[in-house]
Amino acid sequence: MASSKTLLITGVSSGFGRALAQEALAAGHQVVGTVRSAEAARDFEAHSGQAAHARVLDVTDFDAIDGIVASIEADVGPIDVLVNNAGYGHEGIMEESSLSEMRRQFDVNVFGAVAMMKAVLPFMRARKRGHILNITSMGGYITMPGIAYYCGSKFALEGISEALGKEVAPFGIAVTAVAPGSFRTDWAGRSMTRTPRSIADYDVLFDPIRQAREEKSGKQLGDPRKAAQAMLAVIASEHPPAHLLLGSDALGLVRGKLSALEQEIRAWEAVTVSTDH
Repeated sequence: MASSKTLLITGVSSGFGRALAQEALAAGHQVVGTVRSAEAARDFEAHSGQAAHARVLDVTDFDAIDGIVASIEADVGPIDVLVNNAGYGHEGIMEESSLSEMRRQFDVNVFGAVAMMKAVLPFMRARKRGHILNITSMGGYITMPGIAYYCGSKFALEGISEALGKEVAPFGIAVTAVAPGSFRTDWAGRSMTRTPRSIADYDVLFDPIRQAREEKSGKQLGDPRKAAQAMLAVIASEHPPAHLLLGSDALGLVRGKLSALEQEIRAWEAVTVSTDH
C-alpha cells in the first residue's frame, strides 16, 4: 500500500461511499465522511477509532460547505483526496417529471459535487497536489428511457470533471470521473426517487423497464467492495485516468454506444462537412 492519505468522501452511509470508506480505513488511510444525521455520524465514527471522522452535511447546503472543508483542513489535516459520491437516481419519463424534480436531481448530483470541488481546490492548489474522484455513472455515457434527468446530471458531471482536469493539471491535481455500471447498492432501491406514472402512451415502452429494474435490484453484477478497491488503486496511481469505467456491463454498453456514434457520424459526414465556408 502506498503512503497513507486523508480522503474526504461525501455520502458514506451507504453504497459506494460506505464501501470505499471501509476499504480505505482497512488500508490505513484516514477518512472524513459526510453523513446526513448525528446518528449516522456516530455510526460512521464507530467504524475505526481515530481514523474515521464524520461531518454532518447535506451537499445541497451550499453555504455550509466552505466552512466544513476549512474545519477539516484545520482539525483533521490536509485533504489529499475528495470523493464526490453523494447522489441519487431519479426515475421518471421526462414528460411526466416536474422541473422541480430535475432541479433537485441537479442540485445533488451536479451543484453539490461542484461546490465540494470549489471548496477543496484552493487548499490543493496551494499544496500543488491532490486528487478528485467524481462518481458518475455509465449513465453519463449511455442513456435509456425513463432516467433522462439522471443521465443529464451524470453527463454534466462527466463533462465538468474532464474540463476541470485540464484546468488543474498544471497544479499537480488530478481529476478522475469514475463511471460504474450496475452494482449491488441502494441506487435502484431506497435511494431512487420515482415519479408516479400519468401518461398511458408511455406504458408499453416504460413499464417493462421499471419492472426489470425492480427485479434486478440486489442481484446486480457489480460488487461495491471490488469497486472500492479499484478506486483505491486509482488513488494510488502515479498517472490516474481522467475516466474509469467500472463493471463489464458498463464496458459493453459504453463501447456499443461509441461504436453506434461512430457509425452515425460516418453516415452523416457529407452533411456535417457541407456547412463549412
